[in-house]
Amino acid sequence: MMKILVTGSSGFIGSHLTEYLVKRGYKIVAFDRYNSNNHYGWLEKSKYKKKIQFILGDIRDYDSVNKAMKGCHCVMHLAALIGIPYSYISPTAYIKTNVEGTLNILESAKNLKLKQVIVTSTSEVYGTAIKKKLSENDELKAQSPYAASKIAADQLSLSYYRSFGLPVKIIRPFNTFGPRQSARAVIPTIITQALLQNKIKIGNINATRDFLYVEDLCSAYEKILKSNKLLGEVINVGVDSEISIKNLILKVSKILKIKLIPVVEKQRVRPHKSEVFRLKCDNKKIKKMTSWKPKYKIEEGLKKLIEWLKKDNNIKNYKPNSYNI
Repeated sequence: MMKILVTGSSGFIGSHLTEYLVKRGYKIVAFDRYNSNNHYGWLEKSKYKKKIQFILGDIRDYDSVNKAMKGCHCVMHLAALIGIPYSYISPTAYIKTNVEGTLNILESAKNLKLKQVIVTSTSEVYGTAIKKKLSENDELKAQSPYAASKIAADQLSLSYYRSFGLPVKIIRPFNTFGPRQSARAVIPTIITQALLQNKIKIGNINATRDFLYVEDLCSAYEKILKSNKLLGEVINVGVDSEISIKNLILKVSKILKIKLIPVVEKQRVRPHKSEVFRLKCDNKKIKKMTSWKPKYKIEEGLKKLIEWLKKDNNIKNYKPNSYNI
């Protein structure tokens, strides 16, 4: 049985991925940031909790990373600071977590001779799409300190493959959404407000994104894990479809059967040169190299997220009328 270390396991994608892998028979070590309450984030109430080995530490600390990785065959590295607005305020924190944290993963994996290292990137590294679709061969352009930190982490990972033969694979998801997602993300921002009122406080409504349901991303991780063709490669994961934020609000409006009015707030709009106006995934590579394909259409994903927010009063975990940087 393969033993996999999942970093960032208590977060949005990490918690879904951990449960997904447990259900498929993998032995999982869930690594997340130390807290004195010994709380496991979104996995605290997971029905798979007893099947997961939890280790709390700090991705920025080599010793705790190395200790957590001992005995594992593979690491799936998701731990990161992700909020773009906060990266304007505290860029150093992003370097320490996203770059130095990734270095700790790579060094530990090299020293412990892991069989695979799967590093999580982001579509933000491309910046605004100049052509219709973004492929793995397109230029990387940092339009925020967050994106710069992820580019650095990606390049550092590839350097370990080229320099030391470390079996690295880089998965580059486009805009993932689903239950448990941070209030910083645009879809929870829209839906949590829509469940309470008809005015939606929002940033740029003309930007377009390629939205990927979280379960589809989890299946992509497993396909990439199983492939022996992708060592030293970057792999885009997206739907190959784009929608503007304005039209996204219209879709939510149609599902909820209420009229929603977008209200653009200045504080929610990125600096002009930092705004990524368009992202659309070219997913030919993952389709060609694996048997992966997205299962969920955006409408299905939105309905599942709305259902989850209503269930067990999950919306209480959000502050719809507050702007979180």
